[in-house]
Amino acid sequence: MTVAWAPRDALLERVRAEQNTDEWKARYAARAGVEGTIHQAVAVSGIGRTRYRGLAKTHLGHVLTATAINLIRLDAWWNDTPLAPTRTSRLAALEPTA
Repeated sequence: MTVAWAPRDALLERVRAEQNTDEWKARYAARAGVEGTIHQAVAVSGIGRTRYRGLAKTHLGHVLTATAINLIRLDAWWNDTPLAPTRTSRLAALEPTA
């Protein structure tokens, strides 16, 4: 049985080694930005489920949601307010401040 897992372990080691390269981190940074935008769309408008029947109305809903997200981001940029505060873990919150 050990032989059957050997190729999988080698693949896992290779992929983990790739994740430490600057090229992989640059590609992942772009994906993280996209994932943040998708999360914001779902959180703001519930875009995960459409309210409308039909492709045209659903498309219009998506366009309006994208416009709303752009306006929210422009407002935050103009007023120098961050979109969301950085989360502090419960363990980090227990650390005494100096």
